[in-house]
Amino acid sequence: MKHLEDRVALVTGATRGIGRGIAIGLAEAGATVYVTGRSLNNSSSDAVSGSLGETQSTIEEAGGVCIPVQVDYSDDEQVRLLFERIQDEQDGQLDLLVNNAYSGVEAIRNAFGQPFWDCEPSLWDASNNVGLRSHYVASVFAARMMTKRKSGLICTISSWGSMFHIFNTAYGVGKAACDRLAADMAVELKPHNVASVSIWPGIVGTELFSRFASEMNQTNATEPKNSLISDRYNWETPLLTGRVIAALACEPNLMRRTGRVQIVAELADKYGIVDENGDCPASLRSLRFVLPTALPILRNYSWLIPDIKMPWSLLLLSALSSPKI
Repeated sequence: MKHLEDRVALVTGATRGIGRGIAIGLAEAGATVYVTGRSLNNSSSDAVSGSLGETQSTIEEAGGVCIPVQVDYSDDEQVRLLFERIQDEQDGQLDLLVNNAYSGVEAIRNAFGQPFWDCEPSLWDASNNVGLRSHYVASVFAARMMTKRKSGLICTISSWGSMFHIFNTAYGVGKAACDRLAADMAVELKPHNVASVSIWPGIVGTELFSRFASEMNQTNATEPKNSLISDRYNWETPLLTGRVIAALACEPNLMRRTGRVQIVAELADKYGIVDENGDCPASLRSLRFVLPTALPILRNYSWLIPDIKMPWSLLLLSALSSPKI
């Protein structure tokens, strides 16, 4: 169903991974999608590299409308010029911004298992420059367009890592800040009928994360948290997040969700959306995920476990609350 026809969307960081999946999901729903990233064409021999040209080809082969724009999100001037272009080409219309650009995946991979003091301070910038800071900058320009039209949605891609220690300190702080960014923007945008939400995918099998999992397999990772990655248990494809955001953008009472975390697997269940491979991944707070995480032997029988969500109050008992009083 083309329920996003006549809508204009911008996805930052859409050359590969989750950004590419989001762009495809929005185009699949009929939106005109501006896809942005640093690589216009793939000139690398790296098996996990991607390009805007490849994203455009995939979208257009599926009958979607895609406008690729080469942008380095570490350069504010390039970001400003991007929004000027959308302003001119779309007569001021921008219905949806997806803040996804992120430069920290390779740095996280290289620093995996090391305490923060054994890593170079540059790990912080790799995690939170093109990521947290670039999300703020893009939102500034998007909000200037959306508030004039009294309509719009800003989705900031975050992570369960804002609640639990997953990779490293710099990553967790950045994701927690993304959630706060979405929430604080929502307060100021609400009088203008513009929504801002934080999106939590599950474990997404992007190109880089798949390579990461393969490397963990080779090291015979046995710790339950690590084996969860190497076993590829309950993974989502990048397209699921795109399909969920496309459905979310069409909610008639969208403003009731503003300022809150939206969990991809739970919205997919609510909307009746299946993943690219036909699967229905469980939320990371579902017993269907939690029990097999603790007892790997259950992973082959997860369909027998009820899809019961752990209450937030119970989940928070083991979360990293900050600040603690």
